[in-house]
Amino acid sequence: MGSTDKGIRVFIAILIALLYYFNVIEGTLAYILMALAIVFLVTSFVSFCPLYTLLGINTCKLKK
Repeated sequence: MGSTDKGIRVFIAILIALLYYFNVIEGTLAYILMALAIVFLVTSFVSFCPLYTLLGINTCKLKK
């Protein structure tokens, strides 16, 4: 997973947390988005996304 991909995931997770904190999202949608935010954070910190493996996506730049 590339650094840009990690940054975007962390930004989205923070955005979702702020939306929840300021009560912009609530109820079931809030819980689903918060779960997604947690997945984004975990995959960013471990630099691995299982879905990318299944789809054959690689956002990490290869060193030559």
